Amino acid sequence: MDRRKFLGVGLAAFAAIVVPGTDLRAIDFRTTKPKAWEVEKTVDGIKALYGNAGLKKATGKQLEFKAPKLAENGGSIPITVKSSLDLESIALFQDANPRCLSCVFSVPAGAIIDYDFRIKMRQTAVVTIVGKERGTGALYTASKEIDVSIGGCGG
Repeated sequence: MDRRKFLGVGLAAFAAIVVPGTDLRAIDFRTTKPKAWEVEKTVDGIKALYGNAGLKKATGKQLEFKAPKLAENGGSIPITVKSSLDLESIALFQDANPRCLSCVFSVPAGAIIDYDFRIKMRQTAVVTIVGKERGTGALYTASKEIDVSIGGCGG
């Protein structure tokens, strides 16, 4: 057996063993919760996406949210989200743009939550992260104001 065929068979065998044990189906929130993508204010967006469940302020490592205090470029603001909780979804809301919901992530069971991504903001606003806990449905939140520099270069 040549090396390429051996590697191909080995990779197929590995995939056959690992894939059945994982659930990698994502929820399409644009079709399941279309109203959440149309509202302008964060409070209304959270209600449209998650209902009227009460929000709990996340503490410690429950839901960590890192973003720059001052964004030099509103077109590319780095965001980092980490959590020690077993969350089923994480959403990011902000009131700087015409629609408050920026993104929603479906989190597979048992996944490690350590996400890095970028968002756009046209002006200074509060950015809110909401995580829905698997099983209990509890909503955890963390917020931070991000100052967007008009014209870049801190000016």
